[in-house]
Amino acid sequence: MVRWALRPAVALLVACVVALTLVAIPRGGQAAAPTSITIAVGIDADTLDPEGQTTTTVANMVDYMFDSLVWPNDERTGVQPGQPQYTKLVPQLATSWTISPDGLTYTFKLRQGVKFQDGTDFNAEAVKFNIQRLLDPAVRNPNRYYFTDIDPARIETPDPYTVVLHLTKTSPTLLGRLASGVGEMLSPAAVKKIGNDKIPLGPIDAGTGPYMFKEWVHGDHITLVKNPNYWGRKPYFDTVTFRVVPNAGTRETMLRAGDVQMAFEPPAPDIPALRKDASLTVVSGPSDRDVFLGLNNQWGPFKDVRVRQAMNYAVNKEAIIHSVLFGLGNVLESPTTPALFGYTRVQAGGWPFNPTEAKKLLAEAGFPQGFAVDFRTPTGRYIQDYQFAQAVAAQLANVGIHASISTSDWPTYVHWMTTPLAQTPLQMFVLGWATQYLDADGELYGQFYSGQWPPKGLAPMFYKDPAVDQLLLQGQTIPDAAKRQQIYKQVQQLIWKDAPWVFLWSQDFYVVTSSRLTGVTVTPNEKWAAIYASMK
Repeated sequence: MVRWALRPAVALLVACVVALTLVAIPRGGQAAAPTSITIAVGIDADTLDPEGQTTTTVANMVDYMFDSLVWPNDERTGVQPGQPQYTKLVPQLATSWTISPDGLTYTFKLRQGVKFQDGTDFNAEAVKFNIQRLLDPAVRNPNRYYFTDIDPARIETPDPYTVVLHLTKTSPTLLGRLASGVGEMLSPAAVKKIGNDKIPLGPIDAGTGPYMFKEWVHGDHITLVKNPNYWGRKPYFDTVTFRVVPNAGTRETMLRAGDVQMAFEPPAPDIPALRKDASLTVVSGPSDRDVFLGLNNQWGPFKDVRVRQAMNYAVNKEAIIHSVLFGLGNVLESPTTPALFGYTRVQAGGWPFNPTEAKKLLAEAGFPQGFAVDFRTPTGRYIQDYQFAQAVAAQLANVGIHASISTSDWPTYVHWMTTPLAQTPLQMFVLGWATQYLDADGELYGQFYSGQWPPKGLAPMFYKDPAVDQLLLQGQTIPDAAKRQQIYKQVQQLIWKDAPWVFLWSQDFYVVTSSRLTGVTVTPNEKWAAIYASMK
């Protein structure tokens, strides 16, 4: 046996080299661990199928795995998102497109050489399959109305990289709808292999996007890995993990501890301190998100418009924004937000806080002593959602309305929102709406057209006004922008007076990141742009 006798300094040097070697080359001689990023989000996904999307937080995750024919001008093109640049649509899986003079025929030239993550080709037949799947009533798609102007029986594929869509009527917002997460393309082979009923549980190898699905531990995390064969700009990180952390304070703690590199909406009261912390970066901006109290217009007291109006008078929105949201919102002055084409300010300052008028209307409607109502809210989905629900309940109690608050995880909440009228448990509930395409049609039709009642759509207020329905249908077909603006002005005025919501505020959108993480921005339709973030 040979005995080694090293001087202390030499021994220390050898130990350091060995330790560094063990870090750089794990057991088995494998390469160094890949770069990774962990993002803390407030909710788990209810589905990872692009067609089934109900919320932009989940759509953010889905965007990592899938591409659409066209897309807003964002980070994928190397441009910082923000109006007006963001509203411009640019090629993604389509390289160009033309529209016939009558607006009824759309011809797309497709990108060649693109493969789905299962190795099959992206081509015109794949687009045809996806459009027909978008319109298939057997497939869950709460936003099917995005594409119902397309005639599924008249989709032409004159060559492998050309697809022609024929419309049943003109559709001034069709391109914007195609440029949403709902319009993202899946591999036909993967869909047939996995099955439409299993796709929501994890679309393995189904997309063409920069990342691929790896695993989904429900209630805990979703992990994606870099797509080595991505046709476009390559992302920096090899692995992206979305950690499900409903508590905003816990998300902040994890960020400060370095357990995550980005956190979705930490506590609003902490934003001033977070902005001053040199180790962190607050990324924020206005969004098209309406936050409101949904009222089941077919339930008991809420059938009476006077009760719904009283609810609007009973809530002090400015006080809640100041004391609970810490200024991260603006009182709604319309059923839409200024981020959308077609926006009209209906009432400056919004519905005024007037509990005396609220009590008067309640008495006129036959509820002089008020009434009790079931009040549901998510936790971790919107800024201070559970907290502001408590403040709202206290204010309603002042006019005799006794709201009993309950909460749940997000997938359960979505299930409530998509339950038909005969079975719905909903009476009053917290909800927000941010349309993926920046047009009033996406907000007003999606929430107030009676044909969008669940389970067909996502309008759980069960509101119906024939005049509103007629105007919304007109707005979807008239190409003249000025005429559409006038139509949506009328719609917003009617809805405001009918008060199917308690109109609260449009919330700012923000994320907080490690200061070492660069290239993160937010978009007007409430998405974070971090696919191409990097670590400095």
